[in-house]
Amino acid sequence: DAEESYVRYDPLGVILAVMPWNYPFWQVFRFIAPALMAGNVGVLKHASNVMRCAENIEQAILNAGFPEGCFQNLIISSKKVEQVIRDKRVKAVTLTGSKPAGSSVASIAGEEIKKSVLELGGSNALVVFEDANITETVKTCVQARFQNTGQSCIAGKRLIVQESIYEQFLEEFITQVRELKSGDPMDEDTYIGVLAREDLAIELEEQLEKSKKKGAKVVLGGKRNKAYFEPTIVINVDKKSPIFKEETFGPLIAVTSFNSDMEAIDLVNRSVFGLGVSIFTEDYERAKALIPQFEDGAVFVNDLVKSDPRLPFGGTKESGYGRELSSHGIKEFLNRKTVYINKYE
Repeated sequence: DAEESYVRYDPLGVILAVMPWNYPFWQVFRFIAPALMAGNVGVLKHASNVMRCAENIEQAILNAGFPEGCFQNLIISSKKVEQVIRDKRVKAVTLTGSKPAGSSVASIAGEEIKKSVLELGGSNALVVFEDANITETVKTCVQARFQNTGQSCIAGKRLIVQESIYEQFLEEFITQVRELKSGDPMDEDTYIGVLAREDLAIELEEQLEKSKKKGAKVVLGGKRNKAYFEPTIVINVDKKSPIFKEETFGPLIAVTSFNSDMEAIDLVNRSVFGLGVSIFTEDYERAKALIPQFEDGAVFVNDLVKSDPRLPFGGTKESGYGRELSSHGIKEFLNRKTVYINKYE
């Protein structure tokens, strides 16, 4: 009965981004490009070991012609983040990082009744059905786990293979992982380098040792040298072992098998994380029937989980909430304003 009514989208204002070191350019640009286009401005607290990247991003945005102040790099410690969130000029916050960091940021934002978007850890499953194209699937699974030396929240960390093809698939998978070249990260042909910090390699080693005590068996790799960790494949993995139920941030993959579709769904969904799952099958009707039963924020069929500017990206459960990218992401930091216009005669 209104003369005119519609929804308009207005920018919120200043958005704080707390970003990780493992993709120091992409993570920031996928936040700031849509945020600026929507009319917001951004301030960045980057990881302490990639501050030069943060400075370069700020300069790149100025070089692109944006007015000074549209994007500002804050050279501050993590202890100062709370003060920034509570600043009345800051209207919302987005974080990509660990569960403890996300929980802290979300609780502070919640106290201030400010919007937050969290993209946290993941323990993505790679589910291989018996009708999958084994050659192509092995290749994709190797990339899904070992790209960026395994230091990725969206990496496939749990390999779940149908029992009928388990031995054949595992043999080919081990062969291809064994061929990955380790070496100096500055060399073009190096695929596996050192981890970002030695403590990360130590943590991965501890997760592996605890899992071995629960019966896990290393069939490739398993050794650490300071910050370097060998590409590692582990079988006989107990579902309650650390390398299956926790996030492993390095070049290690836990392998198990399944018989039925329902067993595969249960293995995927028992994770406390819900970032994404990859399923490999040539039966696309089967795939489409399975998709609604996975609790993750993304399902990729015959491909690794990845972010694409045209599609929304984000997780469920302890992988966070909210979405980045696409029209869904750009609207996360906008006020959806209802407008109702009535004209008196």
